[in-house]
Amino acid sequence: MSEPIRICAADDVPKGTAIRADVDGAEIAVVHADDGNFYAVRDECSHAAIPLSEGEVDGCTLECWLHGSRFDLRTGEPTGLPATEPVPVYPVDVRDGDVYVSLTPSNGVTR
Repeated sequence: MSEPIRICAADDVPKGTAIRADVDGAEIAVVHADDGNFYAVRDECSHAAIPLSEGEVDGCTLECWLHGSRFDLRTGEPTGLPATEPVPVYPVDVRDGDVYVSLTPSNGVTR
């Protein structure tokens, strides 16, 4: 697993929102979900090349604004069509008020 990289302060991502971060060339959506936890997924819908960070957070899902594909932030699995392929999910650690992300996907999805 890759060494976790500091993305931002936890306070920079209010609950129910997502931000976009470019980490070593990888575009990541960091989400502060409604359950209070932070999640990170590749910032690109697997159905269309649209930034997921611009979508809506609902519970532990992130919805793509263009066609309405929904993804479970814990697994990366699509929970709403038209997407049928999962997105990479990255391990998140919050320590000392900062959000850290490892770029090794925890769900084995690399594309």
